[in-house]
Amino acid sequence: MADVTGPTRTLPGAAHCLPPGTMCDAHPKRPAVARIQGETDSFGSELIDCCEECKANIWAAIRTKRNGYCEWCKTIAEDIRDHRDFEEGSSGPVYSVCAGCRAKELQRLECELSYYD
Repeated sequence: MADVTGPTRTLPGAAHCLPPGTMCDAHPKRPAVARIQGETDSFGSELIDCCEECKANIWAAIRTKRNGYCEWCKTIAEDIRDHRDFEEGSSGPVYSVCAGCRAKELQRLECELSYYD
C-alpha cells in the first residue's frame, strides 16, 4: 500500500500524483507508473502504486460492469458503481449504487432544480 489519506472527495479509480522513484506495491522490483485510489470511505482512501501491468488490470476491473448488491434499494442489481450521496458531503461515505437508483437521484435533483429555478 502506497499511502493512506485523510477524508477525500474523489472516488475509487482516481489518479493521484506519483512521487519519483516509487516502486509497484505488488511487484517491488518494478517501477510504479501510476498511483490509483483504491478502497475509499468517509475516513480516507488507500492509494495503490502500480506498474504498467497492474495499472492495466486495475483499469480493466474499473471499466467492467459490476453486478451486485445496491446499498440504496437493497436488491441485487446490474451496473453497480461507487457513488456518494451529495447530501452527506463531498467526502462522505462511498456507496455501491445501481444504475436505477442513480437515475432516480438525478431525476429528483432535476425536478428540485426546476422547482427552484
